[in-house]
Amino acid sequence: MPAGSSHRSRRTRLGVAIAVSMALAAGFAATTANGATEPRNTPYPASSAASPVRADEAADGFASVDALGQDGTYGGRGGETVTVRTLADLEKYATATQPYVIVVAAAITMDPKGKEIKVASDKTIIGSGTSGHIVGGGFFLGQGVHNVIIRNLTIRDSYAGTWNDKEHDWDAIQMDGAHHVWIDHNDLRNMADGLIDSRKDTTYLTVSWNRLQHDNKAFGIGWTENTTADITIHHNWFHETEQRNPSTDNVAHAHLYNNFLQDDPGTDITSSYGNYARGHTNMVLENSYFDGLNNPVTRDSTATLVQRGSVFAGTSGRNESGGGTSFDPRSYYAYTLDAAADVPALVKAGAGPRSSVAAATTTAAATTLTVAKDGSGQYGSVQAAVNAVPAGNTARTVIAIAPGTYRELVKIPSTKQNVTLQGTGPSRKSTVIVYDNASGTQKPDGSGPYGTGGSATVAAEGDGFQARNLTIANDFDEAAHQDMSGLQAVALRTAADKVFLDSIITEGDQDTLLLDTAAKDRLGRVYMKNSYVVGNVDFIFGRASAVIDASVITLKKRWNGSSAGYVTAPSTAAGRKGFLINNSTVNGDVSAATFYLGRPWHAGGDATLDPMTTVRDSALSAAIRPAPWTDMSGFSWKDDRFAEYRNDGPGAGTASGDRPQLSDTGAAGQEVADWLEGWTPSAS
Repeated sequence: MPAGSSHRSRRTRLGVAIAVSMALAAGFAATTANGATEPRNTPYPASSAASPVRADEAADGFASVDALGQDGTYGGRGGETVTVRTLADLEKYATATQPYVIVVAAAITMDPKGKEIKVASDKTIIGSGTSGHIVGGGFFLGQGVHNVIIRNLTIRDSYAGTWNDKEHDWDAIQMDGAHHVWIDHNDLRNMADGLIDSRKDTTYLTVSWNRLQHDNKAFGIGWTENTTADITIHHNWFHETEQRNPSTDNVAHAHLYNNFLQDDPGTDITSSYGNYARGHTNMVLENSYFDGLNNPVTRDSTATLVQRGSVFAGTSGRNESGGGTSFDPRSYYAYTLDAAADVPALVKAGAGPRSSVAAATTTAAATTLTVAKDGSGQYGSVQAAVNAVPAGNTARTVIAIAPGTYRELVKIPSTKQNVTLQGTGPSRKSTVIVYDNASGTQKPDGSGPYGTGGSATVAAEGDGFQARNLTIANDFDEAAHQDMSGLQAVALRTAADKVFLDSIITEGDQDTLLLDTAAKDRLGRVYMKNSYVVGNVDFIFGRASAVIDASVITLKKRWNGSSAGYVTAPSTAAGRKGFLINNSTVNGDVSAATFYLGRPWHAGGDATLDPMTTVRDSALSAAIRPAPWTDMSGFSWKDDRFAEYRNDGPGAGTASGDRPQLSDTGAAGQEVADWLEGWTPSAS
């Protein structure tokens, strides 16, 4: 855009429908022994269990600097912690005069649309896991408001049908003359106006680890003749945003580092510019990554801009620096730069809300039982520890399992709730629970075969079950048992509600992961994150309402070396959610165009079932068939619920009769929070 033009002077784009999505992610960090790559959106090291991010953390960057009578930014720390699920409660506490830590534990819709709650000083507003959504509006911080933290929220969907909307000033977060504000780990998207507006001398602001995506105006700074503001902007993902990435007008000290700016080719959204130093801004720009942007770095002739260490991939147009000597950020605060080449993977993995974010609340202490094969634990087997859990327990029991291979069957009955199986080794592969029963394997008591569900190495029937940092496998040898009827061999079966599978590997061949419910009319929510599922035929199946998020689904060849299979076989009850594969990767060492994404399993021939699988915002390898859904046992997939949304990779495809794609409106109702229905998965 021309130098010196105002924030409100932008080119018009008409008829653009803004996609509502979880962030696309790409790039992989490591490779497992079976060839699977690390999850493409894991916000924690893959080798360890995640530690909760606490609501009592304090800000970094300029928001941490003592000034204007405020000692850094710590929000509502020290005040009462309250959990809100309604607009009335959110507004009540956010506008109160006393400090509060406000935990948003549901999707809250603003009424009227575009409403911006006027946040008072000394507040932390933090999403509970991934459940905290602000829909159709946002927050306003007025003159003098200070010491505010906004973290771990999804703020979305005030879009009113006009791309360059000049009628609706509806922002996700607007600040007019505020100071000491920390905006961290949020997902901001699809708003009528700006995602973030920092206006009228707002200062001592840090904006970190956010996803700003699918919007016309991302982050505008200015609306003032003064040059007084001090702002830090780091580790944010600006993705498919046309302008203000950010636009920084009359900022005394603007420190931008380790941000990732990405404009996808061939979409309806095209970047006008990237980082822009306007007016009399003094900007230091360090170690950021610009991918596909037009005019990645621009400055007015009156601005000072020093840039160093950034990477520019596929960019064009203005890329400017110079204009004098700027400031040294380290004279204000300490910080550590990541290498620019590492920024895409780091930011894709870490930006946005995190599932294990928890407020500083007091919960009942968990009981820990230890298992070790060498006798150093309380128990020598996992099942022995499970047996020691009292029936009817309400507090969580963590069964901490030392590294080693445990060849045994494990069953957690429905009477034993809130049980966690947790490997204590350095990686998921350090602790392995494995067995080799198949559906056709005869029980030792001579009562007949185990059946598919009975073949599970680990069967979890108690609500609140969790598994973390371990491998659960079924190593049944299909090749050696081709004379057997019933080769299905389950690694993990869940038949419970509020199941959290965090950083695990489940591995088998046919029917690896059975995600079920206790009964057809019972709800069974499952959330799997940062994990791997390995198999070949119907290896994610069952009737649970299950999310597989930021994970890797690895396709495996059949026992005879052939490539053919099906990823999912849902048997969803009518009126319930089925399987959601979100922000994940489907790959494996198999032939191209040999695997279906799914087929409808009408268990027992039950025509009342309504199987459902949605695969969205995921990377699909060439192994996926161009027509990725198929019929099963006389039931047509077209009579059930199978769809995709904004997948990428060589196995992705465009909409057709054989490949239905969700509309933006349809996708807005098929997000992780919709599956979890108010439940926030939280690490024990």
